[in-house]
Amino acid sequence: MFTKADLENGIPVVMESFKTVRSVAVGVWVKVGSRHEKTEENGISHFLEHMFFKGTKKRGTKDIAIEIDSIGGDLNAFTSRENTAFYIKVLDEHIESGLDLLSDIFVHSIFPEDEIEKEKKIIKEEIKMVEDTPDDYVHDLFNKTVWGDEGLGQPILGRRDTIASFTRESIVDHIRHYYGTKDIVISCAGNFSADEMLVLLNKKFGGLRHGTEAKTGPKPVFNKDVRVVSKEMAEAHLCIGVPSISQVSDERYALFVLNTILGAGVSSRLFQEIRERRGLAYSVYSYTSSYLDTGLWGVYAGVSKKKVREVAELVIQEMLGLRDSVTDAELQRAKNHLKGNLILGLESTSSRMNNIARQEMYFGRYIPPDDIIKAVNHVSMRQVQALAERLITKDGFAVTVYGPVQKNVMDGLTGK
Repeated sequence: MFTKADLENGIPVVMESFKTVRSVAVGVWVKVGSRHEKTEENGISHFLEHMFFKGTKKRGTKDIAIEIDSIGGDLNAFTSRENTAFYIKVLDEHIESGLDLLSDIFVHSIFPEDEIEKEKKIIKEEIKMVEDTPDDYVHDLFNKTVWGDEGLGQPILGRRDTIASFTRESIVDHIRHYYGTKDIVISCAGNFSADEMLVLLNKKFGGLRHGTEAKTGPKPVFNKDVRVVSKEMAEAHLCIGVPSISQVSDERYALFVLNTILGAGVSSRLFQEIRERRGLAYSVYSYTSSYLDTGLWGVYAGVSKKKVREVAELVIQEMLGLRDSVTDAELQRAKNHLKGNLILGLESTSSRMNNIARQEMYFGRYIPPDDIIKAVNHVSMRQVQALAERLITKDGFAVTVYGPVQKNVMDGLTGK
């Protein structure tokens, strides 16, 4: 059963309780991510996410680790381009202990100077790890191609020079600006009483102050550029994309259907044409990245350096083909695929906690799974063709290649 209420200090709480599980997931979501950071502070949201686990007024770093293991739970966090989330998942019998731990790190962390310096080294190693994982790193390069050096184009982890500059003062200042009651949503899913949960949350989070909501700034411009980053490695990594719709667009279900047809399953056009029929790539898929005010619809492929141009041309050909060649069978298969993934994805309390939090942040309301299924079912051929025709144009592509290829390998690919 879904319930929404406000804490005494105004923080919205969304809850989905059900008796068929033994676990409870609780997340504290903050509406700030890498897109909101100044360029000279890029990476501070992610850095702060790490620092919340480095000791509180009553718990040291090791105490936090021992306590979560002692109750068999999972305490973690993540940062995205628009949000930072801290969450705990425990058995229902440990709700109070879990909330005490989650609220302690969120409300009472002390950010010791020695831990700040230590964490700088750790995150620099994390950056190296991403840079040594080219199928991940190419997406950072692609986002920079598409969105530029600021906002959405900034890497979530930050840069070595910005991380080196962080101080305790800059961390506390970031909290002061973005970690108030206006910036936070708390979501809970699992086996619990909503009334009892609210009592606990008021006790643990009631002392938080108001703060200031993060500003996204003007809508970013999609750069239709072609960029080649040369580096010696075994494989070339390719990203191609077009401008897309926002997270809150009424056309989002039509986009999900189109993306599924293009490259979100083993029966998709890209998988069948590029991997199965031609054997040109082991990994090839399409994806959507939607934000509050804009979006990106992209394709990734890992290919031989000799085949990167051929695969790029095939991807563009397949995307352009979506404008007038989607069949009724593809449309229905994509709908079934989406509905199956939705239901399977909501079988865990963590997934449900994530889902209702995002709905509250982006829509301000609860959207039941049955309503989403109905919306998917109502997507028509006319809708997907109209959206494909609007989003995909011959000169509308952005391209990034990372790997052992020459700078001129993509010359003339998109008519530029």
